[in-house]
Amino acid sequence: MSTTTQAPTTKVVTGKVRLSYAKIWEPESVNEGEDKKYSTAILIPKTDTATIEKIKAAIEAAKEQGKGKLAGANGKIPANLKTPLRDGDADKPDDEAYAGMYFLNASTRTRPGIVDKDLNAIMDRDEVYSGCYARVSINFYAYNANASKGIAAGLNNIMKVADGERLAGGSTAEDDFKGLSADDDDLF
Repeated sequence: MSTTTQAPTTKVVTGKVRLSYAKIWEPESVNEGEDKKYSTAILIPKTDTATIEKIKAAIEAAKEQGKGKLAGANGKIPANLKTPLRDGDADKPDDEAYAGMYFLNASTRTRPGIVDKDLNAIMDRDEVYSGCYARVSINFYAYNANASKGIAAGLNNIMKVADGERLAGGSTAEDDFKGLSADDDDLF
């Protein structure tokens, strides 16, 4: 019986996560003049240790695969390398949605596939939004650009698994006009 060792993967499919700052329908640029990208922040419950461990292993695999881009003159990868996984309690203490979460930002130049639990394509832009719950396919890779080195997360695909309270703020038309009628003319 032969044993084969599989190389560590840089690809992760998450457990149930929450989307925030979901720019998944139209690409946008963060700063004027930059490439437009599809992107989202992915909020991962700290209790989802399986997903966190897969992400940490994928980041390490990306470091190893990107050693040529990341290593300094001494051939070693810097200890203070930028990585995408961050602690929501420490980095966003004033944002309730990030409490008890790790998070990372993922982006891509090509539109991600967006499906429901039955793998049917979702075309309704109101169906997947900041605040809904999903599984997300992401890929980690090394970068070395503009004197900055690190590991980034590429956004592959999204599977919506549940609705959630919208994080975009605002309100619905029903909430704004509840109890009013077209006959209320106290403004004129």
